[in-house]
Amino acid sequence: MVEIVKEAAAPDAGGRMITRSRAAVSALFFLNGLMMGAWAPKIPIFASALQLSEAGLGIMLFVFGIGSLLLMPIAGVQIARYGSSRVVQVVAFFFLPTIVGLTLVHSVWAGAIAIFLFGGIGGAMDVAMNANAVEVERSMRRSIMSSCHAFWSLGCLVGSATGGILIAVLGPLGHALIVAGVGMALFLIIRPMIFADTPHPSEQRERARFPLSPLPWLIGIVALFSMIPEGSILDWGALYLRDELNAPTALSGLAFAAFSLAMAAMRFAGDLVRDRLGAVRTLRICAAISFVGLVIAGQAPDVTVALIGFGIAGIGISNMVPIAFSAGGNIPGLAPGIGLSVVTSLGYSGILFAPSVIGFIAEYTSLSTVYTGASLLTLVVLALSGLARHADSVRGH
Repeated sequence: MVEIVKEAAAPDAGGRMITRSRAAVSALFFLNGLMMGAWAPKIPIFASALQLSEAGLGIMLFVFGIGSLLLMPIAGVQIARYGSSRVVQVVAFFFLPTIVGLTLVHSVWAGAIAIFLFGGIGGAMDVAMNANAVEVERSMRRSIMSSCHAFWSLGCLVGSATGGILIAVLGPLGHALIVAGVGMALFLIIRPMIFADTPHPSEQRERARFPLSPLPWLIGIVALFSMIPEGSILDWGALYLRDELNAPTALSGLAFAAFSLAMAAMRFAGDLVRDRLGAVRTLRICAAISFVGLVIAGQAPDVTVALIGFGIAGIGISNMVPIAFSAGGNIPGLAPGIGLSVVTSLGYSGILFAPSVIGFIAEYTSLSTVYTGASLLTLVVLALSGLARHADSVRGH
């Protein structure tokens, strides 16, 4: 009888542990999104403090991407050695205060160092939290990636929606201290609940092999063209509303807020929608919706219409990236680590580097033209949507 009770209690304890681990990894996504969202309304202030032109800001955003490009692979190596749990704890602890560093700079060189660290450590946290989410998925034997990315979008929503107001009331430094302080408090609360995984030496060897199949690279293009519009709204949405549509500072952060609100809502429903419609049909519908939203945002005559357009684009783009990530990790005959590393690297390069290129384009055209042109990328996603069939295999795990 005692043995039966013990056997019954063990799964229950394990279930509670997995539930806590899922909550913890969701909170990590929220924290990363919170910092990125808080950065959006600070961008015009950062540019003004350093007297940067649009091209100059584009260079700074390129430095942001370089930081991520350099530190993301390093994070991957450390995850293979020590596990995602240990790595995500270290990088999250160092990432949260970087928002304060961005506020204190008064020279171009100091600004470059600050944004390098913000992009680099933030990118390392991104890799580590996604790796931890994969480990939680394996333990639960079902997908949670869409909901994790929903919490990232929710964090972006909170950070961007409150940023302009907090800056107007408390000033840039007060805003940064509040965001970093709240973020650190939440991190310390969830830290003991983070899923403790073990490195996999065999997978480490597999990841070192270079994939020759074109399939992961094509799926990577789907992720890339899905994330370029997201990056352009994050880094240029506030300037677009302020400079081209005459929005006040308190409202400038609402571009990414509207986008993030719609994206978060749809990502929470993402797994259910995919189960009902299938990954291919879901991706096609999402690509069509994002095309319409970007065109509306780019051609908007005023702030209200632009926000509606960004919201529609958020609905469309919401599940494009999670579907691409799931497809990359379920390519037949290819180890999940290989496919996922290619897809995520290509995808994140869109959100990291494309905004810097947009700065140079905007210098000679307009951000209105940029957003209208970005809609064409979703048509490429539509053309490649058949590749999403590999994402459906996650339900068979």
